[in-house]
Amino acid sequence: MTLHIRHFGGPTATFTLGGLTFMTDPTFDAPGDYHLGSHTTLTKTAPAAGTPADAGPVDVVLLSHDHHPDNLDDAGRAFCATVPLVVSTPAAADRMGPPVRPLAAWAHLDLPRPDRAGDLRVTAVPAQHGPDGTDHLTGPVTGFVLQGDDLPAVYVSGDNASLRVVGEIATRFPGIDVAILFGGRARTRVLGDANLTLDAAGMVQAARTLGVSTVVPVHVDGWAHFTEGIGDVRAAFAAAGLAGMLHVPGGRRVSGAVVPSS
Repeated sequence: MTLHIRHFGGPTATFTLGGLTFMTDPTFDAPGDYHLGSHTTLTKTAPAAGTPADAGPVDVVLLSHDHHPDNLDDAGRAFCATVPLVVSTPAAADRMGPPVRPLAAWAHLDLPRPDRAGDLRVTAVPAQHGPDGTDHLTGPVTGFVLQGDDLPAVYVSGDNASLRVVGEIATRFPGIDVAILFGGRARTRVLGDANLTLDAAGMVQAARTLGVSTVVPVHVDGWAHFTEGIGDVRAAFAAAGLAGMLHVPGGRRVSGAVVPSS
């Protein structure tokens, strides 16, 4: 079984599993400054590697959260209104309305597979967007685990900075094959030197904890508050002897990848 992934930059990627096409955190706006409240400005430094139309028909958007522009911008929000289903946090569903379906942590929904091989289960899993005790500042975020008969199990981390949370997910889902990890060691003025997402070393540790065979790094480019890039991720996995586990979906303009999986 293979998993075909296209990366559009930042946290945005598409992949097809069980005949369903998924997109993570749509971000398609032009580079520029995006104000987050009165104290924080996030700067997008590069355009997306394609448009929403380039993604083709998308069945489900997996939206980790709706309240930060580096995870859902204006163009991404408009795109969400065109797809059959968006799965996100209850808070996002309250703010956005249909077609957003809320899933609390550890809740799931079963989607009929177009390949007629049963259902594909989408489970919402915890994500902690910063250090302990900062949830009131960063807001609720979710990750996802996707499972189906004769399919690779896929974990999409969302903006998670906690290895403790990764451990909880690994305990509940011991058979994950592919991890799409949001990295970049994101930092903003509000929390200073605190990481809002995993750093490269944390991505290595997450891969080991999950026991996956394949890691696809996203959320490592395109924004000024990402303080690590794909070079840091490559170096960390190489130093750990895990370079063969890492599958980067090309550069910003060469965005296709075929990920081997069990």
